[in-house]
Amino acid sequence: MQKRFFLNTLALAILGTGIAGNALAQDNKFKVGLVLSMTGSFATLGKQTEAGARLYMAQHGDTVAGKKIELIVKDDTSVPDIAKRIAQELVVNDKVNVLAGFLLTPAALAAAPIATQAKTPLITMAGASSSVTQASPYVLRTSFTVAQTAVGIADWAPKNGIKKVVTLVSDFTPGLDVEKFFGDRYTFNGGKVLDQLRVPLRNPDFAPFLQRVRDLAPDAVFVFVPAGANAALMKQFAERGLDKAGIKLIGTGDITDDDILNATGDVALGVVTSHQYSASHNSALNKKFVAEFKKANNGLRPNFLAVAGYDGMRVIYEAAKAAKGGNGDALLAAMKGQVFESPRGPIFIDAQTRELVQNIYIRKVERVNGELYNTEFETIKDVKDPGKIR
Repeated sequence: MQKRFFLNTLALAILGTGIAGNALAQDNKFKVGLVLSMTGSFATLGKQTEAGARLYMAQHGDTVAGKKIELIVKDDTSVPDIAKRIAQELVVNDKVNVLAGFLLTPAALAAAPIATQAKTPLITMAGASSSVTQASPYVLRTSFTVAQTAVGIADWAPKNGIKKVVTLVSDFTPGLDVEKFFGDRYTFNGGKVLDQLRVPLRNPDFAPFLQRVRDLAPDAVFVFVPAGANAALMKQFAERGLDKAGIKLIGTGDITDDDILNATGDVALGVVTSHQYSASHNSALNKKFVAEFKKANNGLRPNFLAVAGYDGMRVIYEAAKAAKGGNGDALLAAMKGQVFESPRGPIFIDAQTRELVQNIYIRKVERVNGELYNTEFETIKDVKDPGKIR
């Protein structure tokens, strides 16, 4: 018995030494778990987000508050259950200080309970439904909500001769948000919604829906689909001859995503959208951001998710400094209320809602120096999330 007691005591001592050594190693690192869609139809969005985050790190170094920043990138393959499992592994096994990424709303909603249980801040860099920040008090946003972008174009359209529309949205939470907030605001402004069409999120075939639009002959079709599906939509819009039938295409900025706008071709010319970022945004900070992003990524043009990743790392760095490398509630408190200039323009994280207050721009696709760009021609300043306004 004495021998067994001695061996057990020795084992506990060795285990304790290992835990202490591991804790010391952890103390010297500040870990960020970046959960993104890196394969499949939304892979380009994940790559843009990661590239934006890494650009901020390259510009500002990898040490904050005496700790080395470690970025751990995981692929959730756009499956919510996988996003949840990865988030749990990052918290339990990797002991990350911050969770970030979560490009699709279902992924962010699936991971939100993990953030609550672990008291770990979660920054959604896309996940654009208003419901995401309501799912956990530890969730913040560095992207936008679709409600913010939808109301801008809903105000613009009726004032510019678009009196009748059909709405066409992807059938998931952000799409339903867009349908509601655009429709409510557009009809309040005197417009008429002839029909509301919902397209499956995965492997969508837009052709029958666009034929329905053509049959109804509205002034315009208002569209929201995630950026990864926009190329197929634009192609089928042209193939169905809606442009030749005099039906305009309007929507939120996802449909004219900077990443693939040039590849979309002339069908995109003249399309009017509302969004929070364009690569052609006229500011010194954005010009520097675009130039350095292209240089670091073989000429790739940054899109709105690159900016969300870039700004997300800025929020993390500044919070880590203020919290002196701390975790949990101290880190969350240091994230709330941050005010700064982004490549997209001035932004502010509302401390109560944990949502961004930011400018929304009305833009038109134009050819500039041989390339297609979303040219901003109207600014709606300091837009709060309509989903949080009661």
